[in-house]
Amino acid sequence: MSFRGKMVLVTGAARSGKSSFAEKMAAFWGGKVIYIATCIPGDAEMRERVALHQARRPDDWETVEEPFNPVKVIKEKDAPQHIFLLDCLTLLITNLILACPREEAEEIVLQKVEELARVSYESAAPVVIVTNEVGWGIVPVDNLSRVYRDIAGRTNQIMASYADEVYLTVAGIPVELKKLAGEMGKSDWNMAIE
Repeated sequence: MSFRGKMVLVTGAARSGKSSFAEKMAAFWGGKVIYIATCIPGDAEMRERVALHQARRPDDWETVEEPFNPVKVIKEKDAPQHIFLLDCLTLLITNLILACPREEAEEIVLQKVEELARVSYESAAPVVIVTNEVGWGIVPVDNLSRVYRDIAGRTNQIMASYADEVYLTVAGIPVELKKLAGEMGKSDWNMAIE
């Protein structure tokens, strides 16, 4: 029988507490945390946000900056005594969308996210992935923003389908969604998603 670690998806809106919750979860499990940072800080505000995230991390965590291919990091460093924390999926898809031809963006990004989900699910190490819920506001006025919003929604669904646990953070409170969905019962759940 092969061993595999737990895969967890943590989602929520901006400043909902998702990153700090994911960090606490990774620290709680013990082992060596490998933090996969996907941000390419392009301006002063993003550099400040990155600095705040860095300051929160314990000194013994290993940070790997990988804005395009976190699958490579997981495959190279996978071991049962490790814990991967990827922050965040929505920055990763931003990087991928901007790096490929617009007409191929959705197909390319969804393939890469499917691979990330599969590799994370099969990893011997636990994997925690942070993402954002970006489609709860108004419909964006420009095409690129609408494409991004739609791809983000689809990638979150892919990741959630592989995850053992999915947490939604609201006002700093994490709620485990798959457990709630299971409590609804299969017939109720099917009605809810139609």
